[in-house]
Amino acid sequence: MDLMLHPAPRLADFAHGAWDALLLLCADDLSALPAPLRAALDDARALDEALLTPGEAHLALLPAGAWGGGRRLVVAGVGDLKGDGDDVRRWRDAAAAAARRALAAGALRPCLALAGVPARGPLAALHARAYEVAALGALSALWQPLEAREQGRGRAFEALGLCLEGAAAPLSAPGAEGDEARARWARWVSAAESGRGVARDVAGTNPERMAPPQVEDLCKRLFRDSAVQVEVLKAPDELLRDYPLLSAVARASMEVKRHQPRVVRLTYEGAPREGAPLTSLYLAGKGVTYDTGGADLKTDGHMAGMSRDKGGAAAVVGLFRTLALLRPAGLRVVAELGVVRNSIGADAFVSDEIIPSHAGVRVRIGNTDAEGRLVLADLLSHLRAAALARAAAHPGEPQRLFSVATLTGHAGRAVGTYTIALDSSAAEEQGVARALAEAGERVGDCVELSRLRREDFDFVRPRSLADDLLSCNNAPSSATPRGHQFPMAFLIKASGLGAHGRFSEAPLCYTHIDIGGSGVEGGDWQHGRPTAAPLLAWLEAWVAAERG
Repeated sequence: MDLMLHPAPRLADFAHGAWDALLLLCADDLSALPAPLRAALDDARALDEALLTPGEAHLALLPAGAWGGGRRLVVAGVGDLKGDGDDVRRWRDAAAAAARRALAAGALRPCLALAGVPARGPLAALHARAYEVAALGALSALWQPLEAREQGRGRAFEALGLCLEGAAAPLSAPGAEGDEARARWARWVSAAESGRGVARDVAGTNPERMAPPQVEDLCKRLFRDSAVQVEVLKAPDELLRDYPLLSAVARASMEVKRHQPRVVRLTYEGAPREGAPLTSLYLAGKGVTYDTGGADLKTDGHMAGMSRDKGGAAAVVGLFRTLALLRPAGLRVVAELGVVRNSIGADAFVSDEIIPSHAGVRVRIGNTDAEGRLVLADLLSHLRAAALARAAAHPGEPQRLFSVATLTGHAGRAVGTYTIALDSSAAEEQGVARALAEAGERVGDCVELSRLRREDFDFVRPRSLADDLLSCNNAPSSATPRGHQFPMAFLIKASGLGAHGRFSEAPLCYTHIDIGGSGVEGGDWQHGRPTAAPLLAWLEAWVAAERG
């Protein structure tokens, strides 16, 4: 869904514009509101004393009265901004609730306005992205599954305006320069939401509608005539040779043409910034379009929702969508998506098999339901080789590797609905995960930091001379101590990244991102809305300069 965000006129001019509803997000300080609007709110509070109670979140639909030319007024309180643990997501949640209420009331062209955004002191820094976060919250609330949209189901706004009156510079700059800055900012937010919409479509679409060949088709359509290059590997012999662990996961799906695996390579290279080298990022995305568990079959209802096991690859596709729209300078991004189905069948791989990875590491399969790390290991091995070649050809250019996946249930058990990031020793020295967490905090796409320990490497050590590495134990990750940490130790060893730690001759920064808790809203894997995490954190960390 592409919905343009328009910088709207001053709040006092609302009644004279093309907007049919005002979505007013209120903190406790309403002094900056136009006097007629404050009077309208005072009249409403005379009927409902609970309206705009300080420190409490609420939602109300009111007639805008004479001030609004008879239009709708949706008032959403953001609640307490000073409590321990509070953050900028207060604005996101209020905007999403207001947008849904306005849509239900029949609004098609609402305008969003914020009142009481802290302008001074520590709270000002915490809520510096309030306008952006609110706009994205309102836009994201409108997403409907791709299948519903294809059938013409559901309603959507025609446009969304955002009153930037009172927003921080440069958005409030006067004159033509200010108008240009506002328009550029609006394009940035629209592009970010377009990327998130694509990510939600990939992650939240049923396993037949978004099977591996259809993910291939989507990427080719999406990036045709864009700055993103697409290459697809799908020949079974080639995949078996170059992606042996991934091919093992996909083995039982090979006989069904519509389920056959794909490796999708995406490449974006922006123009260089004057006097600075490009930053190269390498992303491995887990795209398991359906996870039956394989031979270690998911039972007792735990298979439902496993069409969302492609959330890591989905976030990467969404990122490239935003890159294609914004074309940021100074950035080079290379991704490999492992798009496979972990099927059950006569040719399914089984526990106890020993399979060499692309890096030549002999992996003993501990449980076929730990398939995501197998897919990622081969992708990372190829990206490792690409990063080393790039580093040799372009000395001084930063090279950073990432994997992103709905990898473990332990992630959700450990931190709830948050993303987890772990650094290798080389990445930890550079503070990669910490920088990502700080970026995510600013835009409400929050990231929890975790850490590798020596016990994680010991967990996946070989138990015999027949193999080099154990993929996992035979218990659910949520019931395994350090269940989200030790898979990264496996990834480092299986991909060959173990030879590129902090003290090696050729260190490579590698950060693993587990969205097993954050990939869907509320942890409801069958019915919850995909979140597109950690897309906003990535954009804030890597592409924020394009905001203006």
